Formats: sequence, structure tokens, C-alpha cells
Amino acid sequence: MTSQLTASAGNPVLRVPPASPAAAAAYFGASLAFHADVSDVAAALAAEGDPGFVVLDSRSTAAWDQGHVPGAVHLPTALIAEQARDLLDPAVPVVTYCWGPGCNGGTRAALALAELGYQVKEMLGGFEYWAREGFEFETWEGRERFTADPLTAPVGSDACGC
Repeated sequence: MTSQLTASAGNPVLRVPPASPAAAAAYFGASLAFHADVSDVAAALAAEGDPGFVVLDSRSTAAWDQGHVPGAVHLPTALIAEQARDLLDPAVPVVTYCWGPGCNGGTRAALALAELGYQVKEMLGGFEYWAREGFEFETWEGRERFTADPLTAPVGSDACGC
């Protein structure tokens, strides 16, 4: 045991020991209740029938025009309190997104919707990863698609296997 503690003291990963398996299961289970990734959102939207949720882009009109998830509802975070009830069915879960992982706009939008009583998840990676993973998006000029970035999506496959 002493050798483990000595090894952990100099190891930045294990300096704070991992949580117990039960605590880790609770944390990661809760995380999945709050987040969805770009690939899962895209797969659900591409499947036959109603995906069971609506996607909400919380960015400005200029950002929306630059590119957004096809079929998304545009509702900037600052307008959620006054317009959400006109645009969103409270019985349908909402998946929010903003620019990307360096932006917390999707988190703020999710918070604003949750405070209004909506079931909500945030799409990890935001619009940046939607485009980087090669999914089609809409702009003010029409539909576009980038080649998938091999650092964000598997090459030659539709699924990463995770």
C-alpha cells in the first residue's frame, strides 16, 4: 500500500484518487442525462420517424445564418424567457447547442429552458463539431457539408463504435 501511495504522490493523474465505482457510475450516468453528442443527435435526426426531441440553436442571427443544424429551431439565449413558450412544446425534450466546446452558450440556453420547466440536454461539441464531423448543415445560402475531420470522426465509417 505504501508503494501505491508513493507512486500516486508524484503522478498527476492519481494525485487525487479515482472515485469509487458507485460514485463514478452515478456521475457518468447523470452526465448522460444532461448531454448528447453530435453523432448521436445526427443519427437520431436521420432515423425514420420523430426523433422525440427538438434541436435548438441558441446563437445570434448572424451565427445562425453562417450555419446551423438542419431542422433546428433558432432561439437566441437572451430571448428564451419571452419566446420559448411560443416556439417549443413543453412536452418535447430540447437539445441545445451553441458554437462549440469553447462556448457555454448551449449550457446557458439549457439552464434557461430548464428554469422554464423544459426537459433539456446540451449537444456536446456544438455547431463546430457538427460541421467538423461532416454532417450537413444549412446556411443562409443553402446546404453545405465539410469533409469529416479525421481527428473528430472515424475515416470510412459512420460510427466510432463507442
